[in-house]
This record gives sequence, C-alpha cells and structure tokens, in this order.
Amino acid sequence: MGSDDVLDLIDALKSGELRLDEVADRFRQRTWRRSKGPAAENYEEMAAGAQGDPSANVPGSIDEVIAAYDRGEITREQYRVLAHAVADSINAEAARAAEGGSSE
Repeated sequence: MGSDDVLDLIDALKSGELRLDEVADRFRQRTWRRSKGPAAENYEEMAAGAQGDPSANVPGSIDEVIAAYDRGEITREQYRVLAHAVADSINAEAARAAEGGSSE
C-alpha cells in the first residue's frame, strides 16, 4: 500500500492487509487535518461559513474515521483504538508546537 490516506488504511484494516495495531501506529505518526476551520473573526467570515455544508467530511481528518464507524465499516472497538491514536497524534503535534513557540 503506497498511500497513507485514512480511507486506504481503513480499507487495509477491513481486508486484513493491516492489523488494528498497525493502523493505529500509522494514525499516530501522521498529521491530521482539522475537521473545522478557524473561528470566524467577523460577520462576513461567519456568513461565508454558514453557507458551507456542515455535514461535509474533511478528507484527512478524524471525520473519515467517524464516518467509517457510522457506515459500519469498523467496529466499536476498532473505532475506540483508532480515535485514541488520532488524539495521540494531535496531542503530540500540539506539544511540539508549544515547545517550538516557547523557545523563541
């Protein structure tokens, strides 16, 4: 498997190509996109945001993991493990950013 795409990893899990712990490790190593954009700073940004589809999944975000669970593609246990792996990755990225900001 050449891609580190979330859906490809979930497909590899479903097909048995990768074990749950392997997918979780890859989830911990990747960078995750935010599923929501930054907060609106003015009325125009708020109005523009209101025009978007609030239910649209953001590719490369935890939205794809949630959607796979909602579609029944992964079990509750798989979802729990993968969601924790995503959280680990996001927390590690935030810690690195905080360390980088404090050294300036």
